[in-house]
Amino acid sequence: MALRSTGRKVSFDILSTSLSDDDYDYDTSNIPTCLRSNSDPSPQLIQIDDATSPAGIRKKKKKKKKHKRITEHSTISEFSVTDEQLDRSFPMGEFNGYCYSVSQSSSVVVCEEHETMPPPMPHSSCSVSSVTGLPFGELRQRNVMVNGVSEESVGSPQIAERERESVKELESRSNSRVEMDLNMVGIAGRSLEKEVSLDWKRLMAEDPNQTFPVDKSPVKCFMEEMYAGNSLRSTVALGNEKERERVYDTIFRLPWRCELLINVGFFVCLDSFLSLLTVMPTRLIMICWRFLKTRQFKKLSAVELSDIGCCVALCSGAILLQQTDISLIYHMIRGQGTIKLYVVYNVLEVFDKLFQSFGGDVMQTLFNTAEGLANSSTESTQYWIRRFIVDEVVAVASSIVHSFILLAQAITLSTCIVAHNNALFALLVSNNFAEIKSNVFKRYSKDNVHNLVYYDSVERFHISAFLLFVLAQNLLEADGPWFGSFLCNALVVYVSEMTIDIIKHSFIAKFNNIKPIAFSEFLEDLCKQTLNIQTDNVKNNLTFVPLAPACVVIRVLRPVFDAHLPYNPLPWRLFWIFLLSTMTFVMLASLKVMISIGLKKHARWYINRCQKRKLHSD
Repeated sequence: MALRSTGRKVSFDILSTSLSDDDYDYDTSNIPTCLRSNSDPSPQLIQIDDATSPAGIRKKKKKKKKHKRITEHSTISEFSVTDEQLDRSFPMGEFNGYCYSVSQSSSVVVCEEHETMPPPMPHSSCSVSSVTGLPFGELRQRNVMVNGVSEESVGSPQIAERERESVKELESRSNSRVEMDLNMVGIAGRSLEKEVSLDWKRLMAEDPNQTFPVDKSPVKCFMEEMYAGNSLRSTVALGNEKERERVYDTIFRLPWRCELLINVGFFVCLDSFLSLLTVMPTRLIMICWRFLKTRQFKKLSAVELSDIGCCVALCSGAILLQQTDISLIYHMIRGQGTIKLYVVYNVLEVFDKLFQSFGGDVMQTLFNTAEGLANSSTESTQYWIRRFIVDEVVAVASSIVHSFILLAQAITLSTCIVAHNNALFALLVSNNFAEIKSNVFKRYSKDNVHNLVYYDSVERFHISAFLLFVLAQNLLEADGPWFGSFLCNALVVYVSEMTIDIIKHSFIAKFNNIKPIAFSEFLEDLCKQTLNIQTDNVKNNLTFVPLAPACVVIRVLRPVFDAHLPYNPLPWRLFWIFLLSTMTFVMLASLKVMISIGLKKHARWYINRCQKRKLHSD
């Protein structure tokens, strides 16, 4: 164990009495060895010879002589400590087996036994001799090199005086060193922060591009930002021609193509609606005329069976709707306060889309059964008849339910238009923006977008039927100038629906990377459907069942015709019924012909244009 004391005076009061040769029996076998200083020219272990050998006897005599010299100088003049300090610094039993060496650096090195020897002290050179006969072991004397002069540390008064002065000087140095160390400990925390900041400033100074212009003034930073480039360069990337095409596709090219497709689909639905009211009754009249003329029942064709099925469903729905009280439903919807009008309208719209899809499947099934019944053999006729009846019942039930849904939706829209508390605007805002939210941010394929456009065409036709219902109700019940307000409300409804459809399809195409040319392809398929040209994917055809809208229109227009019929006499009343029915039929048939001719001409022109475009592109 090494003990270093800096700046303290240590002296050992060894013995003040003379020691005789026979007082102590020395057992040199237990005397430890001590290392020399690192500066000793011959750093070797001091070997203690055995007492029985001749060399040991000679050394024994030399040690006796040195004991006599030590008795003359009973105290070491280098240090002066009291017994209390000695006891406090070195407890009893701690000195057994140790040797001590004093170096110029005013440190006392206590050399422990063989197991743990301290490293030699630098800047000192000493030779070690032993002082024996002490009760706590052996005190060894060292010759200290002070400024290159070898001097004994024990036994000379002059040397003791010099060493006392050197110890004072070393004490002052050590005290100043301790104070310096304490000051450095206090400064360490502040120095660390300072060094870190200096390193950060050095990093900023060494940055050639000045990525982090922290040390610049605010004015200089602002001027650099002004001349650095685009002000949004950190958040908006540089576009290319493809991005420019996407922008103008979303703004210009896609909206008008989408609107053209929806309008063509609307006229296709109108043509189908007029066919149900004009062509189907004409065919039924021809079937009846043929039966009356031949007086024979002839097997019906698939087209005739399909017309009979549609006529049964239409008449059933119209008769049941005639029994409903529109005024009662109107006041029920208007007077309720639990559910808002726009909530009722949105719920009815959802069920409208569901039964529209289901009704299309039902009618396809009915037409398939009619085809099988028309081509069936005599043995399987009964089976196909039963199947046709079952399919007809399902079709009638589906059309009736769908008719009631559309009637309730039309009454709700009429309630919003008639109300004077901005209920119409609340309805349009909630309905249209809910439609945008539910469609725009979804992932769609090209076929799904195709069907979605057709749904919008059907929806626009339903809105036209609802506005016709509102017009009929105003004709019957409104007082005063109502036509101007009706036109304004109808225009608001159409413009909002058109705007929402354009926004919806433009951003659906943008988010799903659908080009505007895709809507041209959709229109081409619709034109082929108009011309009854078979396409590759039949599932993408426009599906529209006009039975439910026809029932609603018949229910709405019948009171209008009844208001203009005379009550008496009966033949005159029948005449006016026949006249008005014929005029209505002729008007609807003429409209049907014009629309059908226009659709077919447009379809041929557009298909030829697409074919020429494909030839030029090839």
